[in-house]
Amino acid sequence: MTGVTSGLGAHAVRIIAALPETRVIVGARGSGRAVPAGVEVVPLDLASLDSVREFADEVTRRLGDARIDILVLNAGMQTATTEARSADGYELTFAVNHLAHYLLARLLEPHLADGGRLVITTSETHDPAVTPIAPRTLEPRTLAHPDKGGFGTGIRAYSASKLCNLLTAQSLAALESVRARRITVVAFSPGLTGGTSLGRDSSRARRAFVGILMRTVFRAVGLFRPEYVMGTPERAGEALAEVSLGILTLPPGRIYVSLVKGEPRFPEPSELARSRDARDRLWRESAAMVGLG
Repeated sequence: MTGVTSGLGAHAVRIIAALPETRVIVGARGSGRAVPAGVEVVPLDLASLDSVREFADEVTRRLGDARIDILVLNAGMQTATTEARSADGYELTFAVNHLAHYLLARLLEPHLADGGRLVITTSETHDPAVTPIAPRTLEPRTLAHPDKGGFGTGIRAYSASKLCNLLTAQSLAALESVRARRITVVAFSPGLTGGTSLGRDSSRARRAFVGILMRTVFRAVGLFRPEYVMGTPERAGEALAEVSLGILTLPPGRIYVSLVKGEPRFPEPSELARSRDARDRLWRESAAMVGLG
């Protein structure tokens, strides 16, 4: 699992780790991360592709002949602008939210158990029908190397990275190896959720501004658009655990589930997220960026 040290991921991992005879391995930056008793922590910095490879190697070493029953790729971040870069020189939000999880999924997919589950956390912000700033076109290389920053570019980069998560889930679900082994792939959107650490790298003033925005404008919009009703990290984490454990199942042929007012819905993702051309292009160009064939 990734993204378990705060927010909805912290609640999800507590539920999963509490199950009897369950071994949980998580990736986290730094040391001293608070996780439930018995959970194994392996160093992982999603802003470094070398760290992702080292994490995958260590996980497979610890597994030995065992297989992964559930792979949960939940970590995410959001910045104020697109000026920050990863260790590999890519725009940071794109690198952390998409490229790192793309690489991790590619490296660990062969080690998934038959009938296993792979869950990627996405967001309803990928969809222009829900969020006006959502991407209407996809240019992976521009996302990796944006030519300008400035106000508002951070949230747009976040929305685009969540589109990439959904497209990656679509690609994984279409793999012959995944289909043959009956692996279930789910793209999970927690909906608008308070109490997360998405903007942890933003200034205190910006975090305060976003908090005010959520308590005022979003609350008013939520009277007309249920997608803007803020949920809790507790409920979102519970739903993530239910999806990961197979307690919450999706209708046949669907891979996308989104929480709206705390309840799961199974909408069609955006038109762009359903595009095979966009899906295949992202897969190819991401493979080149992370050094895979």
